Amino acid sequence: IKCSLCTKVLKKIQKMAGDDPDEDAVKAALQKGCRWLGRVLGKLCHKMVSQYQEQISEGLQNGDTPQDICSAMGFCKA
Repeated sequence: IKCSLCTKVLKKIQKMAGDDPDEDAVKAALQKGCRWLGRVLGKLCHKMVSQYQEQISEGLQNGDTPQDICSAMGFCKA
C-alpha cells in the first residue's frame, strides 16, 4: 500500500509542479497534492510529504521518477 500510495501521490505532484519545476513550484504542488485523496489517505499523505519534503523536492527537481523517489525514501523495494 505504501509504495502505490507514494508513487500515486508523487505522480500527481509531479504533474502539478510541471515539466521543469523549481523549488517554489514543487512546494506549491506538495501542499495541494494530498487534497484529492480524501481525509484518511490525505492525512497519511501530508505526514509523508512533510517528513520527506526535502527528498521529494530534490527528486522532482532532478527529474527522478516517482518510483525512484519512493524507493529512495524506503516506501518501495528497489
